[in-house]
Formats: sequence, structure tokens, C-alpha cells
Amino acid sequence: MSTPSTPRRARPSLAKMDTPLIDPRDKYRSEGFPPADGTQPGLTSETTPRPDHGESTYAGSGRLQGRRALITGGDSGIGRAVAIAYAREGADVALSYLDEERSDAEDTAEWVRRADRTAVLLPGDITDEGHCARIIADTVEQLGGLDLLVLNAAYQKSRAEDARFSTEEFDRVMKTNLYAAFWLTREALPHMPPGSSLIVTTSIQGFDPSPDLLDYAMTKAALVSFVEALADQQGANGIRVNGVAPGPIWTPLIPATGWPDKLPVFGENTALGRAGQPAELAGAYVYLASEDASYTSGAILPVTGGRHL
Repeated sequence: MSTPSTPRRARPSLAKMDTPLIDPRDKYRSEGFPPADGTQPGLTSETTPRPDHGESTYAGSGRLQGRRALITGGDSGIGRAVAIAYAREGADVALSYLDEERSDAEDTAEWVRRADRTAVLLPGDITDEGHCARIIADTVEQLGGLDLLVLNAAYQKSRAEDARFSTEEFDRVMKTNLYAAFWLTREALPHMPPGSSLIVTTSIQGFDPSPDLLDYAMTKAALVSFVEALADQQGANGIRVNGVAPGPIWTPLIPATGWPDKLPVFGENTALGRAGQPAELAGAYVYLASEDASYTSGAILPVTGGRHL
């Protein structure tokens, strides 16, 4: 008498679960960009083609539910992409930006509100020490606390080969990129409980500097050391500190840099052969802010299209 065999379970269809493969070389624009006049500040409305901040593509999953974030330079570019992603992951977001970038900041705030999260607008110049103190205080008051600080704002301008540019310009880069990071961190840390996360936008320029970004590259190299030292210091307080190092990313800052000759080939020196988009950075900032990165501190996460740090 034969023994009945155990019925085999039907294999579920994976057709609806498959994630299509996308060639990263072709995901976004693979050719260069049109020349621009280098006018500062760069605005999204004046950037052609318009950067992708993830407005129609980023889908959150509650990884930052109830968190309270301050993002400097949150009006456009990488800052906007991070703000949209954080809001869709469940965080309330305060945005620091220059007065002349208000239109961009209001657009970003609208995307945050569409995710049913609170958006706080904090206009002003972070090269002013007093303003840095005020935006931390305003964030804490209006969001009820602060546990995510993203130091993203930066200024860069193409420099002559003989480094003959004004001390005023040098000061602007140093104060925007370095002094403000220090001032904001100093004011924020007393408000940040254990489990908080501080994320700094560094750059591939901190590792592979371009001569025509002499002063900007100096600040980005310094920020790498800032991340590493602060992570060592704040680990005892339960606060994680990390950095993201973008490669060539198409943001309004790029056509405002003063690169008429470089824009047509911008990003083509990467392994993937193209510039990145702000939306391609958002996941790195979400990861470093989330519990998925609970044992990650003092790291610099490269998002460079394959260029090595």
C-alpha cells in the first residue's frame, strides 16, 4: 500500500513583488548641463533642468515617526530632498534658509505639510552667531524639542587659479560652512537627548579637492574631522554623529558656482558617468537618522556615483 505523499505548497507568484532593475547609468540625465551665469543664490525655479528632490518618488515607511529635525539649507537641493524624506518617514521639520531663498523654502514646507507633518520656517543668515542661537531656540520651542540636526547649508564659488579672491569671500565660506556648524552644534547639544542624531553634509571635495574650490574644499575636509571628533565626544551622551559625502549632485548651487565650462560635462567623471540628483541622497540621511544605524557613528557615507573618497 503506497503512502500518500505530502502535498507540495504552491509557490506564491512573485510577479507583483518583483522590483525592476534600473540601470544606474540611465536613471537620470546622462549628458551635461547648459551653461549658467553663476548668480547667487541659486534658486530651484531658475535651475534647468529642474532637480529631482523625490517629490513624486520617495515613499516613507515610518522610520522617523515623531522625530523633530532641523535642516540647514533646507530650502532646495539636498536639504529639500532630506526634508521631504524625513516628513514622509514621520518627522516634523524646521528649515533654515536665507531670506532671498524664501520661495524655495515655502515650496519645501508645503511638501512637508502634504505629508501631514509640521514645517517651521526659519529665515536668516547662519553666518551670524546670534541667528544660529535663535534658530535652535525657535526649533525647540515650535517642534517641542530637537533630536535630528542636519548641518547641510554651504556656500561655494569658483576661484581663480592664483587664489586671488577677497578676504570677505573667504570669510563667507568659512562662516557658512564651518563657523555655523560649530555654533549650531554648540547650541543644539544641550537640547538633544540620548538617541539623537547629528548629520553633517561633507563632500568628496574633502578628500579629492578641486583647485578652483580651494576654500570650499578646506571647509569640507575640516568637517570630516569635526564629525569624527564629535562622534568620539558625544558617544558617551548617546548621540550619534555622522556625515554624508556627496559627489557631483545637480542642485541650484551648481549653476550658481560660476562654472560655464564645467557644466556641460558636470558629473561625467564618475564611474556611473553622470551627475547625481538630490533624491539619490535622501536614503543616506534617513538611514543615518534611523534606528537602522544605531551602531553607526563617526562614519562618512559616500554618495559619489562611484568616485572614491
